[in-house]
Amino acid sequence: MKKATAWILGATVLMTLATLPGYGQTAQDVLNKMIDAMGGRKALEAVKDTTVTGTAEVVQYGISASITMYQKEPNKLRIDIDIAAAGMTITQAFDGQKGWWTNPQTGTTEEMSAAMSKDTLHQALGNDSFLNPQKLGITYALKPKAKIEDKDYVVLEQTLADGHKTTMYLDPTTYLPYKTTSLASDMTGAEVNTESYLTDYKKVGGLMVAHTIRNFQNGAEAQRVSIATVTYNSNLDDALFTMK
Repeated sequence: MKKATAWILGATVLMTLATLPGYGQTAQDVLNKMIDAMGGRKALEAVKDTTVTGTAEVVQYGISASITMYQKEPNKLRIDIDIAAAGMTITQAFDGQKGWWTNPQTGTTEEMSAAMSKDTLHQALGNDSFLNPQKLGITYALKPKAKIEDKDYVVLEQTLADGHKTTMYLDPTTYLPYKTTSLASDMTGAEVNTESYLTDYKKVGGLMVAHTIRNFQNGAEAQRVSIATVTYNSNLDDALFTMK
């Protein structure tokens, strides 16, 4: 009887442990699954630069814009936003050391504030942030699962070297990111809670890419982005990312 009781108790403990975050797998295990889901380490390592085109609907202002995003490994970024209705193009960029942009109020090209530059750096980080995080001082932690729309998502928290945190909610079936959350600064410098939902994944050049992205700030929908084309390894010139 004692043996039976001990067996039942042991089985109960194991069942309980199996429901805890990280039991049977580590943050690195989950990160590896995400890398595999995205297309695999070899395919990601082969990407030296990426060019993305699409459209963005700025919900709060009721306007649409064409967007082109250029990213060059490991940490260069440029986004051109063409607002036809206003007859203007706004550029936001990070050259590897500092951020710059077209100020929509003045139409002039300026260096970003320290807060905006830091946020743009976070966006500019490329595939090394997943593939070789230790090199960049980035760590990952496995968090308790979170329920979104009656589905339990695997939660992975990324912490950058400067302490900035991004929480990724991975689909438990595909291990592709469905949602990300973080803190960022808006154009006024105020800190806002940001959420992004990534859906409509399609394979491009062997990599899985979300073609629909919905961005929220402090709970209110801010932008809807639809991706049209994704091109890899166009040999982008560093000058493209430099303020002129």
